[in-house]
Amino acid sequence: MYQFAYADIQTDSVADARDREKQVLARSIDLLVEARDAGPRSMKSIEAIYFMNRVWTSFIEDLGSAENALPKELRANLISIGLWLLREGEEIRQGRSDNFDGLIEISEIIRDGLQ
Repeated sequence: MYQFAYADIQTDSVADARDREKQVLARSIDLLVEARDAGPRSMKSIEAIYFMNRVWTSFIEDLGSAENALPKELRANLISIGLWLLREGEEIRQGRSDNFDGLIEISEIIRDGLQ
């Protein structure tokens, strides 16, 4: 029978979660790059903003949870970044902005910061 230390299992699941977060952010970035290239009024733009909204809504919900193990200040900073991304995405959707580069850059920084 296999026996694992709880800490090993917990570390693996945290690592797996971070890997999934990196993957979903990478997908979001890819969609945002395609949207930038296609233009803010394109179907690609709608798809990218919708996907990014789903990702960051989920992240913000998780970050706001008392069960989230990240330090409170880091969680608050990530929530603020997420809210900015959602607002900026809405500005693009409404035709008041075409700041895909800002969304891409911030998403890349967050993705690259996941450990």
